[in-house]
Amino acid sequence: MDVVGGKWKVLILWALAERSCRFGELRRLLPGVSEKVLAAQLRELEGDGVVVREVYDEVPPRVVYSLTEAGVLLNGALAPLGVWGKEFVLPRLREVG
Repeated sequence: MDVVGGKWKVLILWALAERSCRFGELRRLLPGVSEKVLAAQLRELEGDGVVVREVYDEVPPRVVYSLTEAGVLLNGALAPLGVWGKEFVLPRLREVG
């Protein structure tokens, strides 16, 4: 649970499931996340072995984040939770909003 704990980690994993992204792209895909928090969450996911950070030797340097095999499998494990949320959480949020 520590691997996906936190407000942004699951959203980061789902964004990276679509395609590899640079930091700025991820930030645009996740409105509301601060640069500091996104960087910290990415470092933790990298440390947990679910995200890989590739640095390209270019000027300016280019850094791309993508899922490892473990990250792809983790997203597969989280998919049923997403289905559950769509069925039980979103309708209640719509009633309140």
